[in-house]
Amino acid sequence: MHRRSLLKGAALSALPLPALAQPARARTLRFVPQAALTALDPIVQNATISTTHGFCVFDTLYATDAKLAPHPQMASGHETSADGLLWTIRLRDGLRFHDGAPVLARDCVASLQRWCARDLFGQILAKAVAEWGAPDDRTITVRLNRPFPAFLYALAKPASVPAFIMPERLARTAPDRPVAEMIGSGPWRFLANEFVPGSRVAYARNEGYVPRDEPAQGASGGKRVNFDRLEWHIIPDGATAGAALQRGEVDWVEYPLPDLLPVLERSRDIRLQVYDPIGFLGVIRFNHLHPPFDKVEVRRAVRDCISQPDHMAAVAAPGDWWECHSLFPCTLDGVTQFPAPTRDFDRARAAIRAAGAEGAKVVVINPTDFAAVAPQGRLAADVCQRLGFEVDLQEMDWAAMLSRRNSREAADRGGWSIYPTNFPAASIANPAVNSGIRGDGPTAWFGWPTDPATEANIERWLYAPDAAAQAAAFAEVQRSAWEHVGFAPSGLFVLKTGFRSDLSGVLQGPNPYLWNLRRG
Repeated sequence: MHRRSLLKGAALSALPLPALAQPARARTLRFVPQAALTALDPIVQNATISTTHGFCVFDTLYATDAKLAPHPQMASGHETSADGLLWTIRLRDGLRFHDGAPVLARDCVASLQRWCARDLFGQILAKAVAEWGAPDDRTITVRLNRPFPAFLYALAKPASVPAFIMPERLARTAPDRPVAEMIGSGPWRFLANEFVPGSRVAYARNEGYVPRDEPAQGASGGKRVNFDRLEWHIIPDGATAGAALQRGEVDWVEYPLPDLLPVLERSRDIRLQVYDPIGFLGVIRFNHLHPPFDKVEVRRAVRDCISQPDHMAAVAAPGDWWECHSLFPCTLDGVTQFPAPTRDFDRARAAIRAAGAEGAKVVVINPTDFAAVAPQGRLAADVCQRLGFEVDLQEMDWAAMLSRRNSREAADRGGWSIYPTNFPAASIANPAVNSGIRGDGPTAWFGWPTDPATEANIERWLYAPDAAAQAAAFAEVQRSAWEHVGFAPSGLFVLKTGFRSDLSGVLQGPNPYLWNLRRG
């Protein structure tokens, strides 16, 4: 029986959650995230779940609104020199870390330097920086080698490793090693003694946090916390999570199963809201280091046989998805849609034979506990099998898949060939932040492609002298990246998030923002 038919006919049931006394219940926000949190350092781990945790604990100098425009956050403002080479940023009053220490300019400099070592956009920025400075406790200076028009967006970007600020003593940790403590200056304090990896996360309101005066919008504005306590409850089974929401055992389920949305929508006690209007792009990522996907002809063959309607119907509700034959979200301006593939399997098999890859082993790693991803891995495995590959579909939980994707070994030695995921549109909104198209080899995103042509076009986009030149460079980025096939897009979709109707202030964006919320 198909999963949709089974769920439509099944009664919702849930495992009981720990009971809370009524006063404590009223002051506790209970949240069911998209996946289990296992990696706490959001600079080392770029998974969305770690970023969501990062926004609870840490803050950023700048942050984006719902339209991805940057605004001061920890910063009170900035000045730039006439030649655009010197940026001077001032910290606003009242910033303190959770251990009581004031936030100083040297903390910010150390944090930005560590972030630059990990993030792809940060690495580009670092090449343009001649000197980081902290002339006094509240002033940060950044002297550039050349003007960097996207400087503020780099510091403000809301996804794929935001530039979180932490104490200097933690920021001096080697960039590839997780920090030892979760001490930030954000609106929530992480309760380390209550953390159960893969099961439970807890936070207490940061009583010393001073929010900005303006309204919250996206990741920017006043981060006002109106609950004493925040709990994350990991419920891998979607039906169980939906039933817990119906019974009021939890306040918010980040991703209710699409099949359950009609049931939840009929409840007076539950509200549904589009998670992020600019959506998510489905991704089938190839490992470029090893056969068979080290050859572009083979990557193209798989890309051109993927059925986006099949992928999207498996992860999103009817009317909530679109075909998008691009490596950028088609909801954004300037994005090129390439011709839809013909899904000619005979032609694709011939291309694979000509490339010497017929019958090659393909290991597909796939997360069973991530409803918006798991069906895509199975569908990609089916396409590969129909193309004549020897397919090994290895299913595991999301945390295990994140760990496995680090392996650079060949598929038959513990590595992988393909894995599915989704990009929040905000995380790939321009060429510099789109990790899926970056082609700088060993430092590229998992899959490690080498694509000098696209890298050169990204450089032209970054330093374009005017809007027309930037638009032309963007078109060239898209063309060269599409030809290189860093990944295969599986469609564009929006997801709905579900929460109790007495919860107000749920913000939209690429991450769930766990502030601005009230009960009643």
